[in-house]
Amino acid sequence: MNINHFGTLYIVATPIGNLRDMSLRAIDILKTVNCIAAEDTRHSKSLLQHYMINTPMFALHQHNEREKSTALLERLQQGDSIALISDAGTPLISDPGYFLVREARVAGITIVPIPGACAAITALSASGLATDRFSFEGFLPAKTKQRVQSLETLRTEARTMVFYEAPHRVLDTLEDMQKVFGEKRQVVLARELTKLYETIRSAALDELVEWVKNDDNQQRGEIVIMVEGANSAVPESAEIVSAENILKILMNELPLKQAVDLAAKISGLRKNELYQRALELK
Repeated sequence: MNINHFGTLYIVATPIGNLRDMSLRAIDILKTVNCIAAEDTRHSKSLLQHYMINTPMFALHQHNEREKSTALLERLQQGDSIALISDAGTPLISDPGYFLVREARVAGITIVPIPGACAAITALSASGLATDRFSFEGFLPAKTKQRVQSLETLRTEARTMVFYEAPHRVLDTLEDMQKVFGEKRQVVLARELTKLYETIRSAALDELVEWVKNDDNQQRGEIVIMVEGANSAVPESAEIVSAENILKILMNELPLKQAVDLAAKISGLRKNELYQRALELK
């Protein structure tokens, strides 16, 4: 019971594609709250029309969340109930809403989650990869250098890793994963989940990169990439790729022998193996 007479903030999951995945409870909440905060009102309009929901909507997105949250908190404190929805799936999972929810909790507002679809969990459940422990990494950086650096920090991650990616960057991201994780790391690409052209493909990174490269259709739509966790011992192919990256950097600054010696100390690989690779690179 909400004894402070404040309104309630509902965090409402919506379908990620198929409109029939909307829960009955979510429909009831969206019909009865005073207003709906939507990431994109134009996008959400069709969903509300489909279920004959006439509740007023306004936009709450990453560019105005801090500004709008003050007014929303005031309404909640005055007794209004508000539903927060994103364009698709569960709000706050790589979507706006964190600031509002945090401030509402500080203010003593009751927050009620209305569960439903989530692209990461939907993809993971059908991936065939280990699900007892996993790491949700969201979107990787858009620029190649920062993206590779982020992947390098995950090279020895033993849990299954789950990423979201934009269609125009998916090939670049897979190619960077191949460089960092090695060609044979198992990856699952899930695209357009619950929609007409739903695709779930499992393959080693070298095979998956070629498949995406040769089929433009796989570079369209909403995409989830899941990467098998590293073995307790880092795969040799990934070790070599990482050592090569180190070697390339050192060779630009140091004589060949010094670069090899230092790369061996950093990577733990044998000097003669790195020396041969340095000669090839040179």
